[in-house]
Amino acid sequence: MKRLIFLSSLSILLFSCAQKQERTINSDVLSSEEIIDSTNIKTLFNSALTDGKSYEWLRDLTQNIGQRLSGSEGAAKSVIWGEKIMREVGLDSVWLQPVMVPHWVRGEKEIATYTLNGMQKNVPICALGFSIATPESGILAEVIEVKSLEEAKALGNKMEGKIVFFNRPFDDTLINTSSAYGGCVDQRVNGAAVCGEFGAKGVIVRSMTNSIDDFPHTGTMSYGDLPIEKYIPTAAISSKAANILSKDLKENPSLQFYFKQSCETLPDAPSFNVVGEIKGIETPENFVVVGGHLDSWDLGEGAHDDGTGIVQSLEVAYLFKKNNIKPKNTLRIVFFMNEENGTRGAKEYAALSKMNKENHIAGLESDFGGHTPRGFSIDGNTVNTQLLQSWKKLLSPYGLHDLDKGGSGADISPLKEENVTLVGYKPDSQRYFDYHHTSNDTFDKVNKRELELGSASMASIIYLMDKYLYSNTALKP
Repeated sequence: MKRLIFLSSLSILLFSCAQKQERTINSDVLSSEEIIDSTNIKTLFNSALTDGKSYEWLRDLTQNIGQRLSGSEGAAKSVIWGEKIMREVGLDSVWLQPVMVPHWVRGEKEIATYTLNGMQKNVPICALGFSIATPESGILAEVIEVKSLEEAKALGNKMEGKIVFFNRPFDDTLINTSSAYGGCVDQRVNGAAVCGEFGAKGVIVRSMTNSIDDFPHTGTMSYGDLPIEKYIPTAAISSKAANILSKDLKENPSLQFYFKQSCETLPDAPSFNVVGEIKGIETPENFVVVGGHLDSWDLGEGAHDDGTGIVQSLEVAYLFKKNNIKPKNTLRIVFFMNEENGTRGAKEYAALSKMNKENHIAGLESDFGGHTPRGFSIDGNTVNTQLLQSWKKLLSPYGLHDLDKGGSGADISPLKEENVTLVGYKPDSQRYFDYHHTSNDTFDKVNKRELELGSASMASIIYLMDKYLYSNTALKP
C-alpha cells in the first residue's frame, strides 16, 4: 500500500512538473525576446486548440463539396467557397486569380478481371490521370511483370501486345514514407511512355502505398515524347491485388488480364487561385505566403490531400487576427488550383508575382496531410536555414523537433530564389499513404486535435519568419 501511495504521489509530482515546464517553456534558458516569442507561440497553440476553426471548415469543404479535380464542378464550387471563407475571416483583401487548367475526366467506373483455374477474380483498379481510355470493349492480353523502368526497357519488343505490370512496392524500411513514395512513383509516371514505345497494349501499376489493402491509388502519368498513336491506357491496381496477381502469374504465366476504362482529356477549363492577405504594418511591400492546393483527385473527398492544408493555411491568418498579432510583412494566404495534375495555379501565381515585381521573402506550404506535427523542411540559403534551426528550442516543446534542409512544396517552389526561404510543413508520415489519392481520403480520417496542432505549428513558424527574416541581411533586396 505504501508503495502504491508513493508511486501515486510521484506521478502527481511528475505531472505537475510537466505542466509547469509547459507553462514556462524553459524560460530560464531563453533571452528576454525569446520569452516574448515563447509566450506568443503558446497563445497561438492555446487559441487553435480551444477556438480553432479549421476542423469545421474542413467538414464543410469535404462534406458539402467533396472531390475537386481541376475543371470539375467541385473545383468551381470550391473557389466560391474559398473566397467566401476568406472574407468571413476578415482578411484585408481577397481576390480570384484566373488560371486555365487541364480538364481530365474519369468517366464510368473502371473494370478489371482475370481468370485462374476457372475462377474469375475481380481486381480493384482506377485509371491514372491523363491516361487515355481503353477501346469501348476493353483490352485483354497476357501480362508481363516487371519491377522497374529499366527492367521494362530491357524487354524491348517482348512487350508488344502485352499488358506490362509494374510491381515495385514501397521500401518499408524507410521511416520517412515520402522517401518510399519517391522510390516507386517513377513507374506510375513514366511506365506508359517506356512501354508504349515498344508496342505494349496497356500498363497496370501497383498502387503507391505502404498498406496492403483494396484501395487503388490514382495519380498523374505521362506519355513523355511518344507520338499520340503510341499512347496506351494506364491504370493502378490495389496493393493487395498486386500481390495476388504476382502470385497467380507464377502459377500461370500466360493468364489473360482484362481491363476497361473510359477516361478522356477535355479542352483546358477556366479556374482560379483564391488569394487573400493581411497587410504588413512595417514593410507591406514584402510578402510571406502560406498555402495549400484547393484541387483534389476525384476518388474521395480530398481531406488529407489537401483539404487539411487549405484550412490550416487560412487558420494561420485567423490565429493572427484573433490574437491581434500584426505581421511586419504582408501575410498572403493562397489556395492554389491544379497542383494534382499540372501545377498551373502555382506557375501562374509565380509568373504574376514576377511581372508585378513582388518581393517574396518566405513561403510555407502544407501538402502532406493533417497528422501529428513533427516539424518543417527548409529550402533556404545557409544563413537562413541556420536561423530557422535556431528556433528549435521555441518549437520543440510542441513536438516540432525536425527542422531539416529539404524541399518545400510543389505550389511554392516556383518562388524559389537565393534569398527566399521556403518551408514545407511536415506532419507524421506513417498514415499519409493509406489515404493519398484514394476513395479512402475522407473527412472522417482526419483527427481534429492533430489538425489544430498543425495550424498552430504553421502559425508559430510564420510568426517567427515574419519577425526575424526581414532583419536578416541575407534577405534584404
